[in-house]
Amino acid sequence: MAEETGQEKTEEPTPKRLRDAREKGDIPRSRELNSTALLMAAAAAMLMFGSYTASHIAGMMMSGFELSREQAFDPQMMIIQLAASVYEGAISVAGFMAFVLAAALLAPIALGGWNFSGQSIQPKLSRLNPGAGIKRMFSVKALVELIKAIGKFLVVMAFAVFVLMTLQPELYGLGAQDIRTAILHATDMVAWAFLIMSASLIIISAIDVPFQLHDYSKKLKMTLQEVKDEMKNTEGKPEVKGRIRQMQREIAQRQMMKEVPEADVIITNPTHFSVALKYMADHRNAPVVVAKGADFVALKIREIGNEYQVPILESPALARAIYFNTELDQEIPAGLYKAVAQVLAYVFQLKRYQKREGEKPVRPADRELIIPPELRTETPST
Repeated sequence: MAEETGQEKTEEPTPKRLRDAREKGDIPRSRELNSTALLMAAAAAMLMFGSYTASHIAGMMMSGFELSREQAFDPQMMIIQLAASVYEGAISVAGFMAFVLAAALLAPIALGGWNFSGQSIQPKLSRLNPGAGIKRMFSVKALVELIKAIGKFLVVMAFAVFVLMTLQPELYGLGAQDIRTAILHATDMVAWAFLIMSASLIIISAIDVPFQLHDYSKKLKMTLQEVKDEMKNTEGKPEVKGRIRQMQREIAQRQMMKEVPEADVIITNPTHFSVALKYMADHRNAPVVVAKGADFVALKIREIGNEYQVPILESPALARAIYFNTELDQEIPAGLYKAVAQVLAYVFQLKRYQKREGEKPVRPADRELIIPPELRTETPST
């Protein structure tokens, strides 16, 4: 019963709802996925640039301890030494920092993509509501986050114990190595340990990503009434849409009526249909329908035709055939070429006769006009 009344959120979010949520900065995000990607990228950067960074830092430290007594008591020399150390340190970590920065920018693409929303950073007093804060603390989502944190701790601890036990012999061997070699070796071990421990978070991410997608979809689900209201607001109310269509028809009719005075002939039913034809030999291969209409519109076409002395010919069969088989600004069908040619020939001869340039033509009878059976229509009831 609840679903029938549209109170249960059973409908999937519409594209508009998803778009509006994205504009507000509400998109699916997994902090675990982003953290895992960032940590693994940092570990990979340590493997690639660790030796280079360690050697530079070691050299920087050695040069700092090799100062002579005069240099140590010379303030200007100390400033120069400090600037050189800062520059050397920046150069040594530049590759690592650039790699990690690129990972931080690319990681969000995996889930949700980049999204810039001014609404999400606007201050909201509702965020300062203690009641809402307490409710969030004891919500299902907070419980899931607590379980994730405990799970993350246990998984990372298990991997850390495994790594320490595996690297234990090598750790003991560092004391017997040369200082520079020991630093490079220790850097390599730290990088591999870092990578393995970061990879352990993939397990947490594999659980968190589906949960975040499910939680996001559930949060944006809509009731049946919300879907109906959105469609009504998006597409418009039926009465408004009907009024718009009526106005569009009126505009189209007014534009159509402007073409009637330019027509060569108007063929009528005579009471139900009227079609106005114009033959433009230089632009079209056949006569074109410049206006057509039924009932009141048909009467209006005839009135304008009489006003501008456009020849009007009564031919019920031909009028119906053109009306039902041709659209506005469209050439007549090939099957009606001969019948329309007879009508236009009569009209042109009539114009010459009116100018006293020829004999009075014989008006073609409706039964003399050849109309193919497939283009004929039934006579409408009156």
